[in-house]
Amino acid sequence: MPRSIPDRGLAGRNPIFRMARYEGSSFYDDDEVFATYARHRAGAETANDTLDAPIIRELLGDVRHQDILDLGCGNAEFGRELLAAGATSYTGVDGSRNMVAVAAKTLSLTPAKIIHAQLEEFDYPVAQYSRVCARLVFHYLARLEPIFGRIHKALRPGGLLVFSVEHPLLTAYEAPEDDAHPRENWIVDNYFDTGPRTTEWMGARVVKYHRTVEDHFLALKKSGFNVDSVRESRPVRANFQNESTYLRARRIPLFLFMAASK
Repeated sequence: MPRSIPDRGLAGRNPIFRMARYEGSSFYDDDEVFATYARHRAGAETANDTLDAPIIRELLGDVRHQDILDLGCGNAEFGRELLAAGATSYTGVDGSRNMVAVAAKTLSLTPAKIIHAQLEEFDYPVAQYSRVCARLVFHYLARLEPIFGRIHKALRPGGLLVFSVEHPLLTAYEAPEDDAHPRENWIVDNYFDTGPRTTEWMGARVVKYHRTVEDHFLALKKSGFNVDSVRESRPVRANFQNESTYLRARRIPLFLFMAASK
């Protein structure tokens, strides 16, 4: 069952606060949320496809002969792409039963492994992988350093971690998302006051954790990583069909990316 958090007396003040509030992968185990998410991902020119995926691919580099661990694998369509590109093995881990069910179907005809586990509870094997990727998942986790430490142990010498998160400029300020009326302005406030933020998204309320760029960098360094690259979601015109979507993506960075090696 999804893990929801009571509204703590906020119900009745605003329609937003009548919704359940979720933490982590339980958000995607709300069946209505998951259906909304699936419709969104099937849409044209999503930020996942136009902004996140191209930079993740670039930072991962040539995946031929690589053993890949995908944390928060979602529907595992990326796993199918990685295997087609020559990856030796692919293991996807996700805490959502809905995501795991879809991922298992996506990769049913491949040698991939799909594991249902919370990232904080997954049994990370020692020196098993040459690449670890995590796309837009770490901002759901309350603590990063323990996860980075386990990833570091799971990587072989010379292995690479590549991840993306929602950009700290966005996570700093709690604001509802409105898919029908895209935001035209952004507020950056309480940037250095890190910690949980509650956001309305996909028809429910979800807790995400705000961290500064510096926080991500220091957490990697403390876990033994060398930080190789820091990127933002600068749009590339060739990835967009719609000029207005491209121009909107230029206004503010949606995602932050880092690549770190062992």
